[in-house]
Amino acid sequence: MLSVDLAGKVAVVTGGTGELGREMVRVLAGAGANVAVCYYQNEAKACELVQEVEGRGVHGIAVQADVTDFDSILAMRNAVSEKLGPADVIVNNAVIQYGWARVLDQSPEDYESQFRSCVLHSVFMAKAFVPAMIERRWGRVIGINTECSIQCWENQSAYVSGKRGMDGVLRVLAKEVGANGITVNEVAPGWTLSENRPQGFGECEEDYRKRVPLQRRGAAREIANVVAFLASDLASYISGAYIPVCGGNVMPGI
Repeated sequence: MLSVDLAGKVAVVTGGTGELGREMVRVLAGAGANVAVCYYQNEAKACELVQEVEGRGVHGIAVQADVTDFDSILAMRNAVSEKLGPADVIVNNAVIQYGWARVLDQSPEDYESQFRSCVLHSVFMAKAFVPAMIERRWGRVIGINTECSIQCWENQSAYVSGKRGMDGVLRVLAKEVGANGITVNEVAPGWTLSENRPQGFGECEEDYRKRVPLQRRGAAREIANVVAFLASDLASYISGAYIPVCGGNVMPGI
């Protein structure tokens, strides 16, 4: 019988207090990983999640970091290493939220925020955590992308540009570190139901569901399950992948 076993592994989840992040934290802990909940502002939620994690019989810590600042990420890495040990799994989930607009109306600052929180975030996390993975010849780098990267709908340009840049960095990283036993993959959620908004959005929701082959929106747990799978030895020969978890709403070509 197959099972996702992360016993003894240390996982770091950026944006760990967000709607998707908190479910990733729970699922990784449920699989046996010790988890660092990386937060930017919501310390109370991070500490609450740590209590949940420890209730599953594993260790957890809450650690603050600005993922757009390398020194902040290095400080976060040092705290994780000191309290949990070197990270085996990093999940790059945090992203700056902003108001979407058409290209002609979107501010340059929004493009910069997406570049910093998608591209540089991924670069900084790799620089901070991957060297120790190389020494141990085992590691998992998981980036949270989006179905929007393929859709390229109106008003998505800043978000899509950041996530497509992130995709490029992680695909190159996969080739650079694969010989060291490290896999690098991306999970691309669709429009996901969350704790704060478990209900629909009327006509907009209905239109979205009609486009999805499975005729529904996904749950955060369904995204987190794929993250845990990629973090495990069950996915030991998967690297460089962009995996949509969106009910078939986007289907990358070959």
